[in-house]
Amino acid sequence: MNAWGGALFDELLAWLPCAGADIACLQEVTRTPGLTGWTRFEDGQRTLPQRADLFDDVRRALPRHQATFVASDSGPVHDSTGARHRQDFGLATLVGEHLPIIGVDSAFVHGQFVDHIEWTVGNRPRIALAVRTVDRAVGRSVWVVQVHGLRDPIGKTDTPARRRQAERLAELVRRTREPHDLVIVCGDFNLLPESETFSVLAEVGLTDLVGMADTRTSHYRKPVRHASYMLVSDTTAVKRFEIMAEPEVSDHRALILDI
Repeated sequence: MNAWGGALFDELLAWLPCAGADIACLQEVTRTPGLTGWTRFEDGQRTLPQRADLFDDVRRALPRHQATFVASDSGPVHDSTGARHRQDFGLATLVGEHLPIIGVDSAFVHGQFVDHIEWTVGNRPRIALAVRTVDRAVGRSVWVVQVHGLRDPIGKTDTPARRRQAERLAELVRRTREPHDLVIVCGDFNLLPESETFSVLAEVGLTDLVGMADTRTSHYRKPVRHASYMLVSDTTAVKRFEIMAEPEVSDHRALILDI
């Protein structure tokens, strides 16, 4: 789920410990070492409240999970006094302590890490984070890969940059997986359901579970309701898939997969 920088902090932190997730994949996670509470983010187009250190907030909410954070970029935010701080922005994957982590990998799918003097509206770097564990019930290794796709102010249609992003994501899957691994790829792709991205990912054996479904909550005011997706390499491994409508803990709905 895209955690929206913790904009719905109370709702998110109340829900997460009750969700029962063995693995939680969160996008739009913030990290400002040494700072707690709230900050203000501005990129010339939007002004948003964000938690100073959502990564630490979530770690405290899920203390029995193993937490990994990777930053795609960083830039300035301001606290309640107006003081300026440098905040990292990226992805967090949290894995329950009962699951062994047997591999971790990451790759930039768009651009490379940038320390912004001021945040840009578009063309910001994007990274994918992959974590490998074992489903002990069946003795099968599982890769869980999450990504936050490129945001383009003109919309969610296909572009050459998004094509390259899909190819880099597919290459990460090819590079890390072994023949019998189950692979799950999820995240806020910032794409429409008919995107060529899904054809690229189908070439590495991934099937989308979301399709045309609405993955936004009432906090998102724009008419296009597509953003988040969940893909699997083996649909027979799926026991249940749900797009959570309630409670609303972000402007994105959580995607919940049981395997």
